Amino acid sequence: MKKFELGKRHKLCGVIAVDRLFTSADSQSALCYPLKGVWRAASGRAEGDAPCKFVITVPKKRLRHAVDRVAARRRVREAYRLTHGRVEDCHAGEAQTPLLDIAFVYVANRVLPSAAIHAAMERLLGKIHNVNSQT
Repeated sequence: MKKFELGKRHKLCGVIAVDRLFTSADSQSALCYPLKGVWRAASGRAEGDAPCKFVITVPKKRLRHAVDRVAARRRVREAYRLTHGRVEDCHAGEAQTPLLDIAFVYVANRVLPSAAIHAAMERLLGKIHNVNSQT
Protein backbone atom coordinates (compact mmCIF):
# COMPACT_ATOMS: atom_id res chain seq x y z
CA MET A 1 0.00 0.00 0.00
CA LYS A 2 3.01 2.29 0.23
CA LYS A 3 2.90 3.04 -3.50
CA PHE A 4 -0.52 4.72 -3.14
CA GLU A 5 0.53 7.08 -0.37
CA LEU A 6 0.78 10.78 -1.06
CA GLY A 7 2.25 12.59 1.90
CA LYS A 8 4.04 15.83 2.56
CA ARG A 9 7.30 14.52 1.12
CA HIS A 10 5.64 14.42 -2.34
CA LYS A 11 4.59 18.09 -2.31
CA LEU A 12 6.70 20.73 -4.00
CA CYS A 13 7.00 23.54 -1.47
CA GLY A 14 8.72 26.88 -1.58
CA VAL A 15 8.46 29.92 -3.78
CA ILE A 16 11.96 29.48 -5.18
CA ALA A 17 11.39 25.87 -6.29
CA VAL A 18 8.05 26.66 -7.96
CA ASP A 19 9.42 29.83 -9.55
CA ARG A 20 12.42 27.94 -10.91
CA LEU A 21 10.09 25.30 -12.34
CA PHE A 22 8.17 27.83 -14.44
CA THR A 23 11.02 30.19 -15.40
CA SER A 24 13.98 27.86 -15.93
CA ALA A 25 15.27 27.29 -19.44
CA ASP A 26 15.60 23.54 -18.86
CA SER A 27 11.91 23.07 -17.98
CA GLN A 28 9.83 20.97 -20.34
CA SER A 29 6.08 20.85 -20.84
CA ALA A 30 3.40 18.71 -22.42
CA LEU A 31 -0.35 19.07 -22.84
CA CYS A 32 -2.77 16.19 -22.27
CA TYR A 33 -6.16 17.87 -22.09
CA PRO A 34 -7.38 18.83 -19.45
CA LEU A 35 -3.90 18.84 -17.86
CA LYS A 36 -0.71 20.60 -18.79
CA GLY A 37 2.46 19.29 -17.21
CA VAL A 38 5.61 21.33 -16.61
CA TRP A 39 8.63 19.48 -15.24
CA ARG A 40 12.35 19.81 -14.75
CA ALA A 41 15.16 17.83 -13.22
CA ALA A 42 15.46 18.79 -9.57
CA SER A 43 18.66 19.68 -7.82
CA GLY A 44 19.81 17.80 -4.71
CA ARG A 45 17.20 16.71 -2.23
CA ALA A 46 17.24 15.63 1.37
CA GLU A 47 17.43 11.94 2.21
CA GLY A 48 13.99 10.31 2.31
CA ASP A 49 12.33 12.72 -0.12
CA ALA A 50 10.19 11.41 -2.95
CA PRO A 51 11.79 11.13 -6.41
CA CYS A 52 8.97 13.24 -7.88
CA LYS A 53 7.56 16.30 -6.14
CA PHE A 54 4.47 17.97 -7.54
CA VAL A 55 2.26 21.04 -7.30
CA ILE A 56 -1.25 21.48 -8.72
CA THR A 57 -2.53 24.76 -10.16
CA VAL A 58 -6.11 25.52 -11.10
CA PRO A 59 -6.34 29.07 -12.52
CA LYS A 60 -9.10 31.34 -11.32
CA LYS A 61 -9.45 32.58 -14.88
CA ARG A 62 -10.61 29.12 -15.99
CA LEU A 63 -12.82 28.17 -13.02
CA ARG A 64 -14.32 31.20 -11.33
CA HIS A 65 -15.95 29.47 -8.37
CA ALA A 66 -13.76 28.27 -5.51
CA VAL A 67 -15.87 25.13 -5.15
CA ASP A 68 -15.04 24.16 -8.74
CA ARG A 69 -11.33 24.87 -8.29
CA VAL A 70 -11.20 22.72 -5.15
CA ALA A 71 -13.07 19.89 -6.89
CA ALA A 72 -10.71 19.99 -9.87
CA ARG A 73 -7.66 20.07 -7.59
CA ARG A 74 -8.91 17.06 -5.63
CA ARG A 75 -9.55 15.07 -8.79
CA VAL A 76 -6.10 15.83 -10.15
CA ARG A 77 -4.48 14.91 -6.82
CA GLU A 78 -6.40 11.63 -6.71
CA ALA A 79 -5.39 10.80 -10.29
CA TYR A 80 -1.74 11.48 -9.45
CA ARG A 81 -1.97 9.44 -6.25
CA LEU A 82 -3.22 6.39 -8.15
CA THR A 83 -0.83 6.76 -11.09
CA HIS A 84 2.50 8.00 -9.72
CA GLY A 85 3.52 4.56 -8.45
CA ARG A 86 3.83 3.23 -11.98
CA VAL A 87 6.32 5.90 -12.97
CA GLU A 88 8.37 5.51 -9.80
CA ASP A 89 8.35 1.70 -10.20
CA CYS A 90 9.82 2.08 -13.70
CA HIS A 91 12.77 3.96 -12.22
CA ALA A 92 13.24 1.55 -9.29
CA GLY A 93 15.61 -0.71 -11.21
CA GLU A 94 17.80 2.13 -12.43
CA ALA A 95 20.87 3.04 -10.44
CA GLN A 96 20.38 6.79 -10.85
CA THR A 97 16.74 7.66 -10.19
CA PRO A 98 15.93 11.03 -11.75
CA LEU A 99 14.62 13.63 -9.33
CA LEU A 100 11.77 15.61 -10.84
CA ASP A 101 9.71 18.65 -9.94
CA ILE A 102 6.33 18.56 -11.68
CA ALA A 103 3.55 21.14 -11.95
CA PHE A 104 0.09 20.11 -13.12
CA VAL A 105 -1.95 22.98 -14.55
CA TYR A 106 -5.67 22.37 -15.06
CA VAL A 107 -6.62 23.98 -18.40
CA ALA A 108 -10.28 23.00 -18.88
CA ASN A 109 -13.07 25.56 -18.50
CA ARG A 110 -15.26 23.25 -16.41
CA VAL A 111 -14.78 20.42 -13.96
CA LEU A 112 -14.48 17.24 -15.99
CA PRO A 113 -15.32 13.72 -14.76
CA SER A 114 -12.67 11.85 -12.84
CA ALA A 115 -12.27 9.28 -15.60
CA ALA A 116 -11.17 11.96 -18.09
CA ILE A 117 -8.67 13.38 -15.59
CA HIS A 118 -7.28 9.90 -14.77
CA ALA A 119 -6.79 9.15 -18.47
CA ALA A 120 -5.05 12.48 -19.03
CA MET A 121 -2.81 11.91 -16.00
CA GLU A 122 -1.73 8.49 -17.29
CA ARG A 123 -0.89 9.93 -20.72
CA LEU A 124 0.97 12.87 -19.20
CA LEU A 125 3.05 10.75 -16.81
CA GLY A 126 3.80 8.41 -19.72
CA LYS A 127 5.14 11.36 -21.73
CA ILE A 128 7.22 12.55 -18.80
CA HIS A 129 8.65 9.05 -18.33
CA ASN A 130 9.45 8.70 -22.04
CA VAL A 131 11.21 12.05 -22.27
CA ASN A 132 13.25 11.45 -19.12
CA SER A 133 14.21 7.90 -20.08
CA GLN A 134 15.62 9.14 -23.41
CA THR A 135 17.91 11.70 -21.78
